[in-house]
Amino acid sequence: MDMDKLVSLCKRRGFLFQSSEIYGGLNGFWDYGPLGVELKRNIKEAWWQDMVRGHDELSTPAGAPEAYEMTGLDCTIIMHPQVWKVSGHYDLFCDMMVDCKATKKRYRYDQIKGRWAFRKDQVGTGKPPVFVTTVAEEFDADIERRALKYFNLRSKQADQLDLGELMSLPQGISAQHGYFESETYYDAEGKPALTDYSSDTPLNHVLAPEANEVGTLTEPREFNLMFKTIVGAMGTEEDAAFLRPETAQGIFVNFKNVLDSTRVKVPFGIAQIGKSFRNEITPRNFTFRSREFEQMEIEFFCHPNASRKWYEYWRDRRMKWYTDLGLAGERLIMREHAADELSHYSVGTADIEYAFPFLPEGEYGELEGIAHRGDFDLRSHMEGKLVKNAEGCLEVEMVPVEGKPDKLRPKHRGSGRDLTYRDEVTNEKFVPHVIEPSSGADRATLAFLCEAYYEDEQPDEKGEMQTRVVMRFHPRIAPIKAAVFPLVKKDGLPEIAQEIYRKLKAKFSAFYDEKGAVGRRYRRQDEAGTPYCITVDGQTLTDNTVTIRDRDTLEQWRVKVDEVVEEISKRVM
Repeated sequence: MDMDKLVSLCKRRGFLFQSSEIYGGLNGFWDYGPLGVELKRNIKEAWWQDMVRGHDELSTPAGAPEAYEMTGLDCTIIMHPQVWKVSGHYDLFCDMMVDCKATKKRYRYDQIKGRWAFRKDQVGTGKPPVFVTTVAEEFDADIERRALKYFNLRSKQADQLDLGELMSLPQGISAQHGYFESETYYDAEGKPALTDYSSDTPLNHVLAPEANEVGTLTEPREFNLMFKTIVGAMGTEEDAAFLRPETAQGIFVNFKNVLDSTRVKVPFGIAQIGKSFRNEITPRNFTFRSREFEQMEIEFFCHPNASRKWYEYWRDRRMKWYTDLGLAGERLIMREHAADELSHYSVGTADIEYAFPFLPEGEYGELEGIAHRGDFDLRSHMEGKLVKNAEGCLEVEMVPVEGKPDKLRPKHRGSGRDLTYRDEVTNEKFVPHVIEPSSGADRATLAFLCEAYYEDEQPDEKGEMQTRVVMRFHPRIAPIKAAVFPLVKKDGLPEIAQEIYRKLKAKFSAFYDEKGAVGRRYRRQDEAGTPYCITVDGQTLTDNTVTIRDRDTLEQWRVKVDEVVEEISKRVM
């Protein structure tokens, strides 16, 4: 699928707009248009219905170790700063960044891609190669274009250019990869030879994205991704707080409140949908990596002895949710993290990933992570920030007391509140383990948009074949469930169509259209992803039936006017 076509359709049909577009836009922020807000809302509603509201706590779901309860929260975006210090975000929620001294642009260190480039007719001249970089989505074409320009070559002279393998910037400047060695340019197998120029600074040979000369990038340094703000009209730096980078911590700090105010018992889950904010260095790939985004998260609390089974249950259940709503086939995979990928507190993590069109062939982007977090979060908010010791166990991080280096204190103190759970039946007291299915509403919306986009050839009103663009959304998440058309604007057909429309609109989103040829009206609804179109025609006046058209199969059938609402309802709900 061509990503440019999807982006164009999203703006043209009102799915997504660049935020503040009339002022040039604001990078990393997106607005949902009339169709987009319905699509995203339907995805969130489907998640809440399937995970929380529609859950049956009296029965054991397929694959679950036992029956369980689900409830919800809606926590504030700004929380006490100590929450983020204890959780580790304050110290660890960082990305490495580099700045370009020439263009004044800032980039995330590991997102810069590049290739070592050499001009073949300069072999033996002693001139070093250049690591040509880019952050463009079409990275191959951009790297070649920039390399040709740097070496003063035209497009027709591309055969004079020798490009190495694609690497991230950290890989490219590592001593292990080195540079092309001009004296021994090819090895015995005819491949470009590499050597280690350890006496030189690798960044001196990097052509930064958008720069015209090498050596303009700074050394990488840490950049905290949390948005900082000041609380209070007369607040000072001492009143600094942060916009939450995730919704999970609001659930953890309210764990005891939920226990005390409800009758839930372990195992149970707390769900939350809400906005989070991360000050991404280089937002990119449409809405995939944004600075403001919405999460759909569950923190599931269970007995430590059963946590592995619960992890497997939630991992499989969440994968099935996506496939049931239309993300299927080879584009969707589940990937278990290797041991060296796991967070220091995690016992196991699996990512549900989707092959977004903007990614290189064979690569997948994360849709959702299902993490076995152990008791890390609740213990941290009780005791203080936890780190892994030499034996691999979590303990409170201690630092020397100022002026008394022989004495230690917790680096970040916890709340001191008792967040343990006592089983009323066995009287056992323990800190529950947590399984966290964490998904992004925006990434899910983007994946469903990518999956839905489809083109085929269909005849128009004149019988000529035309390209038809169809958004094949699952009916549950389609922005508009049904559209109603009077075939002509006379003979009482509009009045009948409007009455049908009003009855449909009382139950779900519907659309009324009487402008233009009916074929063009069908095409407009195909692009919007509307699964069913209802046409009131001359036959309606004789037998009180209407035509219903299926968006995907183009099948048409007639239904009594009084049965239209029931017919559509059973197909879209």
